[in-house]
Amino acid sequence: MRSAALCVALAPLALSACNSAAPEMRFDPAEAAFIRQEGKATIEGQAFLRDQQGKTNVRYAAGEVVRLIPATAYAQARISQFYGKRKFIPALLMPTPTQEAEYAAYTRTTKAGATGRFTFDKVAPGRYFVTTQLTWLPKGGLISEGGAMYDEIVVTGKETDPIEVVLSGN
Repeated sequence: MRSAALCVALAPLALSACNSAAPEMRFDPAEAAFIRQEGKATIEGQAFLRDQQGKTNVRYAAGEVVRLIPATAYAQARISQFYGKRKFIPALLMPTPTQEAEYAAYTRTTKAGATGRFTFDKVAPGRYFVTTQLTWLPKGGLISEGGAMYDEIVVTGKETDPIEVVLSGN
């Protein structure tokens, strides 16, 4: 009964989080074209979250899609709309974004390995967002934990070592 009341109380909040609208502006492919150029940089990272039950168990983003998104004006508006001023959205508040084909065509994706590690090779100079999500249903739980996270990086083209990215909800 108590969990049913909690679900009813949280329903309006959850539904309000399902904002799937794209930003008011139009995507400009010319602004994102640098992602299709071959660069020399490598981006290496790991994506993981700590669970909410004691924050001692680490969950890795094993098998999750990691996206490399050019930080165009459109992408910045989209990230701002979804994340606000944070770099993490809890699972309960994650929007269901519309995936525009042209916008998606100007991103790169990879899958995280068993320990949440991922790599993007031959990255051209530019500013990027690196995004992923990691959600799970705790044992005996009714509400998903985890969420979506991102970080912003700049590739100068002068890097000699891989650029390290940690996506951990912080």
